[in-house]
Amino acid sequence: MTATSAMSTLTRDPLLAIAKGLLWFLMASMVVGIAACLVAVPLLLFFRNDISVEMAKEMPLVLPQFFWVVSGILVVAAMLCAVLFRIFQLLKRIVSTVGEGDPFLPENAVRLTQMAWLSLIVQLFGLPLSGLGALINKLGEGETHLDTMGGISGNGLLLMLILFILARVFRKGAEMRAELEGTV
Repeated sequence: MTATSAMSTLTRDPLLAIAKGLLWFLMASMVVGIAACLVAVPLLLFFRNDISVEMAKEMPLVLPQFFWVVSGILVVAAMLCAVLFRIFQLLKRIVSTVGEGDPFLPENAVRLTQMAWLSLIVQLFGLPLSGLGALINKLGEGETHLDTMGGISGNGLLLMLILFILARVFRKGAEMRAELEGTV
């Protein structure tokens, strides 16, 4: 696609332009999130004594395990951001094919299937995150009150189901188009 046809597509369909811009923003946000989590883990562990002194003013009982649990949360959060980055990247590629006028490609069916599996992985990340949050509440012995609502979401499972169904629709659309082109 040439630069002028890309511009005409964007001006002709501003929704696609907004979607692409939003997806670029979300992907950049995930990269920042990954970097922040991965930088925070060693800093948290290196400066845990200094942090403990400051935290002791608010919470008298700060156990050493607290820092390892928070580090675990940060590592899981970094992995979650990486999975979300991949989902947004796949969606951006699908949006690009829509802008080019040819969305019913076998590659898009594969992308949607990958997005469905990745959305399941996102749901599964909620389990250790809620467990680690509950552990922090337990270690804090009543001094911490983290919201540990996590785990599997009905909306997330519905998204996964919709993505699997859309993948089949795109796969069938690509097959039908190939058959139609073969008969012409």
